Amino acid sequence: MEEDGQVQILAISGSLRAASSNTALLRAMARNAPDGVQITLYERLVEIPPFNPDLDGDDVAESVRDFRSRLQAADGVLVSSPEYAHGVPGVLKNALDWDVSSGGLYRKPVALAYASPRGTYAQAALIEILNTMNARIIPEASVTIELMGKKPHEFESVFSSPDVSNAIRQAIDTFVGAIH
Repeated sequence: MEEDGQVQILAISGSLRAASSNTALLRAMARNAPDGVQITLYERLVEIPPFNPDLDGDDVAESVRDFRSRLQAADGVLVSSPEYAHGVPGVLKNALDWDVSSGGLYRKPVALAYASPRGTYAQAALIEILNTMNARIIPEASVTIELMGKKPHEFESVFSSPDVSNAIRQAIDTFVGAIH
């Protein structure tokens, strides 16, 4: 859990795109984390094999073991996901399926970060999945930062605006308060 007195937050982007607005949002949140809070972006989602209950035993893939151990070690989890075909991207759902039997999200504080206010189907689906896994969703620590329609080179100007950086810091502070 807390290493050297630091709150450890694992950030998971449901997007594999190189110029993902969801990943950019999580990176901006990591940069805005106050002293004593470490937000680490999980970057191995693409390596997790398709979920198969027959393979969910003592000899799971190393990428699955890594994902599970990072979830277990985190004090909280921050998730940002796009919406694909009115749902959660398959890679994110797949990773969460692998965690069901290990319970890494059981009662774990989770905050959601949205790069678009329009992904309501995916948001609802993700909340349902996390509730089913008994994660402790902290709605007041969730934040929406409008990046839809912006080009990747424009993201930083959005994140550097005082209103946005304050909203990000407030979300992080609220999340850390809920973790404690």
